[in-house]
This record gives sequence, C-alpha cells and structure tokens, in this order.
Amino acid sequence: MSAYIVNAKPGQGPPLHTHPYVEVIFMLEGNAKVTIGDETREAKAGDIAIVPANTPHRFVNSGQTVLRQIDVHASPKFIQANLE
Repeated sequence: MSAYIVNAKPGQGPPLHTHPYVEVIFMLEGNAKVTIGDETREAKAGDIAIVPANTPHRFVNSGQTVLRQIDVHASPKFIQANLE
C-alpha cells in the first residue's frame, strides 16, 4: 500500500489515467468532479471513491477553495499511465 495527500487549487487535477491496482480516494475538504470509467459525479468532503484496477479516471477541483484528499494505492510502488 501507499498513500498520497492531494492539495489542489481550483481547476487543478491530474489528466485521465489508469493504475494496474485499486485506488481509494478519501475526500477531506472541498469539491471535485470525479470521473471513473464512464461515470462522472461531484464529490465533497466525507465522500469516498473506489477506482477499480485499470479503470480510466481523473478528478479536478470543481470548487472555489483548496481540494484536499488522501489517495490510497493498493501497491507499494506508484504506477500511472496517462491517457491524455
């Protein structure tokens, strides 16, 4: 396992990407537009998103304040393939 703390300004977020393992996103503060596969939804503090292995996904801070989240990867090594 590995974990990453995200602090994203409004409009910031990674490109569409995949990981060869499951990722769990814990939303701590702010709002995000989260895309997982073909589904896009708004997430807020307290929400949890589960991303299956090899599923295209991304998030972008859709709010007016900082987006804080913890991303937990089911791998001791970070592996990411950007699709954009």
